[in-house]
Amino acid sequence: MDDYLNIALPKGRLGENVYSLFASCGYECAGVMDDSRRLVFENADKKIRYFWVKPWDVGVYVERGAADIGVAGKDTIIETAPDVYEISDLRLGKCRMASAAPEGFTDDGQAVLRVATKYPNIARRYYSSLGREIDIVKLSGSIEIAPLLGLTDVIVDIVETGRTLRENGLRVTDVISEISARLIVNRASYRFRGERIRELAKSLSEKIPESD
Repeated sequence: MDDYLNIALPKGRLGENVYSLFASCGYECAGVMDDSRRLVFENADKKIRYFWVKPWDVGVYVERGAADIGVAGKDTIIETAPDVYEISDLRLGKCRMASAAPEGFTDDGQAVLRVATKYPNIARRYYSSLGREIDIVKLSGSIEIAPLLGLTDVIVDIVETGRTLRENGLRVTDVISEISARLIVNRASYRFRGERIRELAKSLSEKIPESD
């Protein structure tokens, strides 16, 4: 183990916003925001190492110790349940996990409910809490089209503004969970590098935007 603090950032707009937050706290690193195919970046003075990974993989890198800390959406944390510490809500990438159905649809509770989702574990736990029998259809994209084509009755997905739902004749039927970016930490790293990690987390907390 070297003395660098390894930080896993999720690729995409959320990761860029997260890095900007880190940089504003003095944890900048040259090249991170460059338009290149590089994935690993180091600041030798600050002993910080950033690397870009797919959002769904952040929890894996942190759980297995390749990263000391990382930033992951609450949706992926709930869905994949990595064995990590979740130490703060960065209040970035705010949205909702919700169930949605076509306008006019009514669940009579009789037939098995067909559910399209990218999040089968979240959907399964949610409907289990309602005592509802479901048939999950796992999709990786264009979830909204599934009820329109008769593939499923409803969907469970991330909702930001709700515009996509409205334009496809769907409506939110229930909010399952509020979602935002969370700072997660490897358990061993927190034990052996806790002071540095707590210092970083404190710096971030002072820059985190106020709640709405």
